[in-house]
Amino acid sequence: MISTNQFRNGTHIDVDGTIFKIVDFQHVKPGKGPAFVRTKLKRSTDGNVIDKTFRAGEKFRPVRTEARKMQFLYADGADAHFMDLQSYEQMAIPEAQLVESLRWVLPSEEVDLLFVDERPADLQLPSAVELEVSETEPGVRGDTASGGGDKPAKLESGVSVRVPLFVNIGDRVRVDTRSGEYIARA
Repeated sequence: MISTNQFRNGTHIDVDGTIFKIVDFQHVKPGKGPAFVRTKLKRSTDGNVIDKTFRAGEKFRPVRTEARKMQFLYADGADAHFMDLQSYEQMAIPEAQLVESLRWVLPSEEVDLLFVDERPADLQLPSAVELEVSETEPGVRGDTASGGGDKPAKLESGVSVRVPLFVNIGDRVRVDTRSGEYIARA
């Protein structure tokens, strides 16, 4: 059993028969009354995020998770298609379930697909990815008052991010997959 004091971001728990991934949690000890844990939970079946509060010390059934190396083949609007790299078996997962994660993945790229209780649930992304800039306006020298500044850029996967003025089309950039922010030029 997993207690609320063992919560970690990314841990999966079973709450009333539904499997959730802990996105964020906060232990709260008010001056008056019992302690409690405020959480943001992501439902593994459809990706909806809910806020839920638990009493401190409450226990939950741990959920068995396993990451398998898969190749992302393509997304056709309804499903995302993957191939197991050991058995070459293909599987389709509803695209709506992976919409946030798929923004950072290119077709034919190798990914870690997370299985929760033997069912595919989510992609395990690295904290940062390297992608090529496909569209951006040219940065003009003296364009900013403070010497800094940024501009919108579209990456090869279709994601739009803010990048510094010196980044041009064709440059490879590192982007944080959690916040969607530019980190550095690669």
